[in-house]
Amino acid sequence: MSGPPSEATLLVLDAEPPPRLGTLTGRVRIEHADESTLAERLPSADVLLVWDFTSHAVRRAWPGEGPRPRWVHTASAGVDHLMCPELAASDTVVTNARGVFDQPIAEYVAALVLAMAKDLPRTWDLQRQHEWRHRESQRVAGTRACVVGSGPIGRAIARTLKALGIRTALVGRTPRTGIHGPDDLDRLMARADWVVSAAPLTKATHGMFDARRFGMMQPSARFINVGRGQLVVEEALAEALSKRWIAGAALDVFAHEPLVRESPLWEVPGLIVSPHMSGDTVGWRDELGAQFLELFERWQAGRPLPNVVDKQRGYVPGH
Repeated sequence: MSGPPSEATLLVLDAEPPPRLGTLTGRVRIEHADESTLAERLPSADVLLVWDFTSHAVRRAWPGEGPRPRWVHTASAGVDHLMCPELAASDTVVTNARGVFDQPIAEYVAALVLAMAKDLPRTWDLQRQHEWRHRESQRVAGTRACVVGSGPIGRAIARTLKALGIRTALVGRTPRTGIHGPDDLDRLMARADWVVSAAPLTKATHGMFDARRFGMMQPSARFINVGRGQLVVEEALAEALSKRWIAGAALDVFAHEPLVRESPLWEVPGLIVSPHMSGDTVGWRDELGAQFLELFERWQAGRPLPNVVDKQRGYVPGH
C-alpha cells in the first residue's frame, strides 16, 4: 500500500456530538456520512473515522474489490461492530481507542463491587421508603476476584481491585507470567467472590458465560460484565439470579442495545443495569478526538500507528 496522499480524504461516520477536527482544517478534505450514504462514499476515502461506534453500517457497506480506505479508526475499544470478512481480508489498517477507557472502566467496576458489598442499592430503596433498617455489610478486602480479559482494561481492573485488598486472578487468551490461560477459568470462577468480564468479543468468547459457568459459581458470588454484551447468555444469568445460584450481578453491556423498556432484565432480582456507560467520564469524547488527531499526524507522516488491531483475532495483541 502506498503512502498517504498529499491531501487525504477523511470520511467521518457521524454521531452527535461530532468530533473536534479543527486542526485538520485546510490540510485534509473532510467528508461526512451516515448509514444511508456510507457505502457510496467509502471508495473515495483514504481514512475512515468510525465516530458512531454503535453503528454496524461499516460491516454492511464495506466494499469488496476496488478502492477503499487505507486506514479505519474506531472511537471504541471493541471492533466487532465493524469487522467483516472483506475488511479482515483487506490490507486496510484498523486501529481502536485502546488506552482511553482503561482506568474509567476499572473505577466503575470498583464502584459496583463496593456498591454490592455494602448493599447500597438496598440502602437507597429503604431511604425512599423512609425505613430505618440496620444491616451488616461485606468487607471486600480478602475476597477473591477473577477478571476475564487480560488487555489494558482487564489489567487496570485487576490493579484497582488489588488496591482494595481483593486477591485478583487475571485470565487471558494465553497463559503467561501473571496471567492464567482459559484452562484455569472454571477453577478460578468456582472459588471467586467476584467474576468480572472484560474480554473482547471473538468466536471463542461468544456466549462464554452460560448456565454451566453460572452454575459453578459460589452462591455468595457476584458477576459483572463491562466487556461485550454477547459474552453473556443473558437468559442464563437471569435464571441464575432468580434461582439464587449467585448473589448478584451488574451488566453495563447487552446483546442488544439500547435495552428496550419491555426487556425482562430490568426486573431481574439482584441485577444492576447501566446503559453502557462504564468508560464514559466527563470529557471522554474530547479524549477520543485528541487520540485520533494524534494518530492522524503519525499516519500522514508515514510513521507506524499504535493500537493496530489484529483483524483475525479482533483486538490489539498484547506485548
